[in-house]
Amino acid sequence: MLSLALLRLNPQFSFHYQNSIPKLLKPQFQSLYFSTKLLSNSKPWVSCSSSSSLSSASSFSLIGDDFQVELGRLLTLLPEEMRRGVSEHPEFSNLIEVVMDLGRKPLARFPSGDFILSDHPITLDDLQQATSQVGDFAVDNRAGISRTLHRISAIRNRKGQIIGLTCRVGRAISGSANSLRDLVKEGASLLLIGPPGVGKTTIIRDIARMLANDYGKRVMIVDTSNEIGGDGDIPHAGIGNARRMQVPHTDMQHKVLIEAVENHMPQVIVIDEIGTKLEAMAASTIAQRGIQLVATAHGVTIDNLVMNPALEMLVGGVQSVTLGDEEASRRGVQKSVLERKGPSSFSCGVEIISKTELRVHPDLEATVDAILAGRYPRYETRKINPGSQDGIIESSSIQAPLDERDEVLVEDIIQMNGGIPGSTEHISAIDSTLEGGSGEREDALCIFLYGISEASVMQGMKQLNIDDAVEFTDNISEADVLLALQSKLKKNSRIQAAARSHGIPIYVTKTSSSTQLTKAMQALISDFADGFEFLESEAKTNESEKIDALEENVEVPVKSLA
Repeated sequence: MLSLALLRLNPQFSFHYQNSIPKLLKPQFQSLYFSTKLLSNSKPWVSCSSSSSLSSASSFSLIGDDFQVELGRLLTLLPEEMRRGVSEHPEFSNLIEVVMDLGRKPLARFPSGDFILSDHPITLDDLQQATSQVGDFAVDNRAGISRTLHRISAIRNRKGQIIGLTCRVGRAISGSANSLRDLVKEGASLLLIGPPGVGKTTIIRDIARMLANDYGKRVMIVDTSNEIGGDGDIPHAGIGNARRMQVPHTDMQHKVLIEAVENHMPQVIVIDEIGTKLEAMAASTIAQRGIQLVATAHGVTIDNLVMNPALEMLVGGVQSVTLGDEEASRRGVQKSVLERKGPSSFSCGVEIISKTELRVHPDLEATVDAILAGRYPRYETRKINPGSQDGIIESSSIQAPLDERDEVLVEDIIQMNGGIPGSTEHISAIDSTLEGGSGEREDALCIFLYGISEASVMQGMKQLNIDDAVEFTDNISEADVLLALQSKLKKNSRIQAAARSHGIPIYVTKTSSSTQLTKAMQALISDFADGFEFLESEAKTNESEKIDALEENVEVPVKSLA
């Protein structure tokens, strides 16, 4: 394995491993000296000498299978001073990427932040040395190192010359998809959503390995930029027994998807980064043929896909429907509403919040319907605790049914939770600090949301850095305050009546924009700290931002129910 890895390097490049990358190998192999030379009309040869005896070829296999050796192959692209700076960093094993821009100091990015590798600016020679050791750059300006998962992305000037490189570290982490094993085993089609860098490709790679190795499925990966299976004609071992089809051009991904189904009879198709309408249409066509789909898409929440014209087909599409007077009155909505156009291509949706937390929507169609209707979708939160014995400890917690005082709200709560009273929370590997209790904080502001998505409010909370000061509940009797969208609240007098019966202050916001919700949360936290004293005095605030963001309804109209 190690010899194969070194044969892929530039034949004219030689280095002393101990001096250049002292921490890459285990101690007994740190004195290895590797060199490659180009013989006339022959392939490069490799010579190895070590103070520790290598009794068999299996020793090489142990090194070659080590991730640190793959990381070493990426670092060989860097000048010696930069290699030394990376290898001596305390977070060396957690390296995210190395950035090399012409005329600027090189940077190494770690979870803790950026680290300057050298005081000497990058030169054209440094960039040319790096690019000469990688594969050819495709039209998307991406290249790789053969049989590794690393990605080299180029920045070019107007003349097409490379003036910058982003060398991103690729990792195959076995077990990263264990929290989704139950869905994978059931044959569910999964759509993973998350912002760049949150670990979508790592999870989808492990799902492909799991399906092929653990469940014996015929898995075909359509690898647009070779991120799942790695660069080169031989795929990386991280995908297990799954097969891989490379895409010659990004514009041809939708054609390769159909070709994979028609020519190779797969049971599962794995796709990374669906980003165009043609690709979404191809995925929809494949789903109608009864093939299990596993795919990723960029976004923060499912709301982003619903509102994305190019990708809305993945979740069934959206259409405007005009209701009759009687139906609109029965639903308590306007005559023109948004509804899902057809069946979703995927049965389940997964929002990747972080590398240790997933938000699973077991019924994606019900989630989309709830979002379009302005209701609160039902989902499961799954957390990974790396400190647990086997990495995953699954337990579930079901919220108790609403008590008799909340009978007026039962119908609305059921609708907001996809037809199931209460909400279900599925937690994988609960943090040890929460296992002994309910996990609720007595000093936190507990909010009941109506007509506003939790994800939108959480974005405002992150901007204000108040994540630990707020909690959400689906039981209005437990809430400290009701935050609702004005247009939705006006059409539901029962929600208003229930809030009044429990003495819960009601806040409304005119829109669900990020700016409005951020101002709303700021005002809520401020008023909560004051104990909502202004409600008792019925004094009106004079702060312009509060007036713009919120309208406090002290005298909410209450209608008697038959």
